Amino acid sequence: MGTSRRSRATLRDIARDLDLSVSAVSMALLDHPRIGAETKARVRDAANRLGYVTNSAGRALRTQMAGAIAVIVPNTGAHVFGHSYFMHVMTGVTAVANSHESLVFISTTSADAGSDVSAYEAIMRSRAADGAIVTSASADDTNIGRLVETGMPVVLLGRFPHLPEAITVGVDDRNAAFKATEHLIVAHRRTSLVHISGPLGHQTAIDRRDGFLAAAAKHGASGIVVEGDFSEESGAAAVAELDDRRKGPLGLFVANDEMAYGAITALATEGISVPGDVCVVGFDDFGLSRVTTPSITTMSVRAESMARLATERLYELIDGEEIRERHTVLPVVLTIRQSCGCPPHGPLPAQHEGRETHPPPFAYRLS
Repeated sequence: MGTSRRSRATLRDIARDLDLSVSAVSMALLDHPRIGAETKARVRDAANRLGYVTNSAGRALRTQMAGAIAVIVPNTGAHVFGHSYFMHVMTGVTAVANSHESLVFISTTSADAGSDVSAYEAIMRSRAADGAIVTSASADDTNIGRLVETGMPVVLLGRFPHLPEAITVGVDDRNAAFKATEHLIVAHRRTSLVHISGPLGHQTAIDRRDGFLAAAAKHGASGIVVEGDFSEESGAAAVAELDDRRKGPLGLFVANDEMAYGAITALATEGISVPGDVCVVGFDDFGLSRVTTPSITTMSVRAESMARLATERLYELIDGEEIRERHTVLPVVLTIRQSCGCPPHGPLPAQHEGRETHPPPFAYRLS
């Protein structure tokens, strides 16, 4: 009987026995500092009593699980590999995976394969992963639906309106873009606006574009969209597409900071000053925006926190837990720096809808 009981013991068994979460049990067994000494002692005692084996290979043999999770990056999302977003995502994913004694591997498709199916097929057919996180997929990627329908634990990074039953973790890109654009209009009186978007086959780029257009329409401002691809080079190229009438005074909202830097550099080459002639707001805040000249006012996304939460959700699915919040939306912060023209102490006072408003200094959080 002892051997049979030992062979069935899992983290979930310990969690149920002690009325704790599976994540708390896992961290306790790994001596994580967030878990108190008393709780760690209780968990170790229960693990011994139930015959839990902490060795990951032993766990895989008991449960017939792979002891690994996958991060799926379809070919349509290949641009992420050269972007710091991917580094932040992988940092968050691996931190949580390490606490669960799991491996992490990346499934993608080579650019010359002509299809992104194999990125998913490798996961669906090989049984090499207990679950998967999908990032940077295109808006019309039907393979995601196929993956979700297999019943494999899956969490999607971003917004997927065509998959309402999927578990997703992301940010409100549309609302964030609306607020960024509104800052240019309200705080800086810029009514001639340009948006350099990301690749419009991706929901993130679509939502940021739509937020920009909605803010321009609300305030009666003129707004045009130039499509980029999230690279510095495409930001510079977008500036070259603008005629001289669109280069000042102008409000420029850019879908990420790398393109914003490319645009600022191209404007400087033409003798156009930022923020004197053109006010600029970017998006992401993954490091570049703090070290440029001028530094870039931007919408700060907590990509690592987003990835951590998505991975925690994935392990809850793997452990059979019920996910009550299927769509988690994290807040975004407008971080004031130099490129928009605000003074060092914070945003300029603004006349808005008949009343003077004073946004709080440095940053404000979007709900």
